[in-house]
Amino acid sequence: MESVRIDGDSLVLPGGVRVRFMRTLRLPETGTHALPPGLGQFPVRRVEDYPQTVPAEWRARGGVMLPVYLREAMWLGFGATEPAALQVGAGKVCAVSGRPWSSRLSRRPQNYVVLPRQPWLDGINSGKGTVRQFVAVPLGLGATVEGQVTGEEVWGGVQLQTFSLQEAPLAKWRDEERRRQERALRTRSASGPYGGPPPAPGAVPAPAAMAAPGGGPRRAAAMGLGVGGSMRQEVYKDDWPAGSWAEEPAGRVFVHLVTPPEWRRITGEAPPPSPVDRAAYTRAGLPWFDYYDQDGEDLAPTDALGEVKPVGDWLGDDHEPWQEPSPQQVKPLGDAPGKPVGDGDW
Repeated sequence: MESVRIDGDSLVLPGGVRVRFMRTLRLPETGTHALPPGLGQFPVRRVEDYPQTVPAEWRARGGVMLPVYLREAMWLGFGATEPAALQVGAGKVCAVSGRPWSSRLSRRPQNYVVLPRQPWLDGINSGKGTVRQFVAVPLGLGATVEGQVTGEEVWGGVQLQTFSLQEAPLAKWRDEERRRQERALRTRSASGPYGGPPPAPGAVPAPAAMAAPGGGPRRAAAMGLGVGGSMRQEVYKDDWPAGSWAEEPAGRVFVHLVTPPEWRRITGEAPPPSPVDRAAYTRAGLPWFDYYDQDGEDLAPTDALGEVKPVGDWLGDDHEPWQEPSPQQVKPLGDAPGKPVGDGDW
């Protein structure tokens, strides 16, 4: 497998796959909501850069780490220069299929998202046309997706693994992409300096509001992903022909989640400020989002993920004030270099 690298606070996996970990507003655990905004990226650091302060098991697994607060929500933003299949695990439970982590792709049930068709993933695929928000919780309570699906909490964190197209379909895609770019260039030239090509089929424009909104080693307070509120988001079915994807992964990375105090102890850096108050955000009239791809087919949810309970069942009621955004605040989207990251045993 090829190396994974950090570029700024983004992960770059083989095949030009880019993953951003975005801070966001936590949704109420009742009702179904629009997509919450991105409030900046989580800082990401290589585990191997802190050999004296990270836990021994983290060094063995390699990968990267990022700081999250208890009950803080996140979403994953994706980009890809070429088509790719990306597996996303929550404690080594597939966030798409609910099945155990695998080094192979599966279509029945589908255990991956297809890039660039899937622009982001805000949570587990738990309903028809909806997902339940990723929310950070400590291991040991049984509140994580891992704990509820497997009955154990061993891994925590987030796991990513990418697969490239086989040589023949990739060569065909590259030829079609080259011709598309040539047509777009001719169109732009004919329309003058203010013209521009349309978006590539399946490509997703990147709206500015979404893209930029001491001591020795010891056991750290491990964190994993539970679920929060439900939102309208589709996980798209793979429309590439069977046999299009490589059998072996091109790259993978283990993402450790660490509490803010542990982040300061391990890295010596101050953690990000506490999450933004969601009622204040809504009262300010700032945007929420609704994404629609008319050509995309939504994957059916699986029983395992559909039965995962929200973290409030373990941690108690959510007392943070909630204020529903007005219809005018929900914006439609869609059809409207770094050092290599060490990998280990996991």
